[in-house]
This record gives sequence, structure tokens and C-alpha cells, in this order.
Amino acid sequence: MKIDAIVLSELHMPLVRPFETSFGVTRDRRILLAEVQSEGLTGWGECTAGEHPYFSAESTETAWQVLLHELAPLLLAAASPEHGGDCPRIFRSIRGNPMAKATLENAIWDLEAQREGVSLARLIGGVRETIPCGVSLGIHATIPDLLATIERELAAGYRRIKLKCKPGWDVEVFERVRHRWPEIALSCDANSAYRLRDQDHIASFDAFDLLMIEQPLWHDDFYFHSVLQKRLRTPLCLDESIGNRRDALAAIEMGSCRVLNIKLGRVGGFSEAIAVHNAALERGIPVWCGGMLESGVGRAHNIALSTLEGFTLPGDVSASARYWAEDIVEPEVEVSQEGEIAIVETPGRGYEVRADLIERLTVRKETIRAAALVG
Repeated sequence: MKIDAIVLSELHMPLVRPFETSFGVTRDRRILLAEVQSEGLTGWGECTAGEHPYFSAESTETAWQVLLHELAPLLLAAASPEHGGDCPRIFRSIRGNPMAKATLENAIWDLEAQREGVSLARLIGGVRETIPCGVSLGIHATIPDLLATIERELAAGYRRIKLKCKPGWDVEVFERVRHRWPEIALSCDANSAYRLRDQDHIASFDAFDLLMIEQPLWHDDFYFHSVLQKRLRTPLCLDESIGNRRDALAAIEMGSCRVLNIKLGRVGGFSEAIAVHNAALERGIPVWCGGMLESGVGRAHNIALSTLEGFTLPGDVSASARYWAEDIVEPEVEVSQEGEIAIVETPGRGYEVRADLIERLTVRKETIRAAALVG
């Protein structure tokens, strides 16, 4: 495919309600979008980096610079890519920056699906007509506030409740939730808030019949997670530690986890996400799709990824309305009363982008054209 231009836009979008994790509180999102124009078609990608380099080394600002000055010129200068799987080779000279790379790679996959006349889900090998959905609930001001939120989300049909946790916001919370709802699928996510010295405390989580404990220790660790997993009945799930297929294989081989969270941005795009999925599937490790407070563009990509065979656990792919008063796609992403999202079979990502709303929310914009690079 011949790429004519790449348009980068930064949008400012306020969340419906603040979202708190062990990193801090997020009230507004700086959403970075890439629009890849090719022979009358447009593919869209979203950068999932946060406003600060807390979850990963990347941030909205670093990703903008790398996309503008490195990755976009590389993609425009490359021999016409046939599909998204060519992007890792094209971007090979740039170390790290997986979220920036995923922004463009995922847009190319979207373009390819449109050219082929198939949905993005089918292009990548998806097998599901619907995907099961869970929700990720941030740290609340009080436990009664959290219980009220859980009640609302369960009434909306969500199949799994994930609680963000940290020292001081864990055991008492789990006790209250389990007392109220003994049978629900419940998990927790620490975002690396604990250390190995806390292993006795973490072992007490076994009493709450959790589906998994996500990333309790260091963001780049396999070994100490393997030590901790040996003490627990509850499966550990790794998120931040898994940057590629090699990491997934190492974690599985070392017994560092029994579940994997796959995030498109964290691993660099669909190519590596599919590779991680395949490695886990071959070894009987269940996977699920994590969320990063995406707009509808990134959410559409997560939906497609979640249709792969190994995604057997409810992910964090929830409805647009949980985060945004008005999303930038139409139709907005909706979850049924059965806690499922139906897969849209139109070519590409399946959700139309609202160019008018994007324009209204955009605070900066850059267009990189192939002709300008030649000149």
C-alpha cells in the first residue's frame, strides 16, 4: 500500500470520573491519534501512553516526538508495506518506544483490513462473535463508594470485577466485597505496588478466591514473581513485565505467572500481541486484554484483539460511556446485559471515527507527507 500522509493529533478528553491507581489519579486524558492516509483510505491508531512515564517509560510527549521525528518518516520512506506485520522490520532501528510504534502499526492493520474488505478481527485470525467484558475499578475515596460502584457495574452485566489495590487498600476491601458478593469473578491489580518483603501479606489474598493477582511486584521482574507464585494458590498475572513473546516465554518457563495480560501498546502492536497470544495458547496459559483508558479508536483495536482463541478471560474492554461523556467513534462501544460486546463485521476497525469531534478536541496537529520527505 502506498502511504500518502500521516496526521498526528493530540486530543484532550476529560474522564467521566477520576480513575485512581497506585500511580496516582487521572482526571483527563491526552489522547494521541495517528491517521494514516493511503490511496483514498484512512487507518487509525491510538497511542496508549499515559500523560506521565509511570506505567511505562513512555509518555504522551515522548511518543509525540518519536512519532513525528522518527517513526512516521521511517514508515513514509519505506517500500510500500503490504501489511501491519511489516512494521516491526521498518521500525527496527528505533529501540524501545513500543506504544509509539503500536500507534502506526495498528493503523496499518486497520488499512489492510479495509483493503481486504474484512473486519480487523477476522484479518488477525479472530474466532469470536462476541467477547466477554470485565471492568477495572480504581481506588475509591471510601469502601462504601466502591461497593456502590460494583453494584452498578454488576447490574450493567459485567462478568468480572477488577479492583486496583495498594498497601492500605487491599485486605479490608477484599473482605467487604467478598462478604457482599461471595460468588462474583473478582481479581486485583497492584501495578507493582508491593515488594517481596510483603509476600506474607500478599499470601493472605488467597483467602478471597481471587481470579488472579495482577503484577504485584516490580514492573520488570520475572524471578521474584516466580518466588511469590510458589507461595500462592491464587494465580499471578503479569502485565508490565511482558513486553514481547520472549518475555512471555521466560515468564511461563520460570513459573512467574499462570495468566497473561496482553496490551497492544505495551507490546508494540498487533504483530507482537499475536505472537505473545500464540506462545501462551501453545502452553495452555489463558490471556486477556488489558485497558489503558483508551478512546474508541484504541477500544476498537482491543475488541479485535480479544477475538483471538486464547482470550478466554473477560478483559478490561468496557463500554465507552464508562469513561467518556462523548466518545470519538460511532456507534459508541456498548456492552450487553449479558456482559458482552458484539463484533462489528464491517471492513477495518468496525467503528467510524467522528472527525468533527476530533477536530473540536484537538489541541495540536502535525501532518507528515511523503512528498515533503523526498523534497
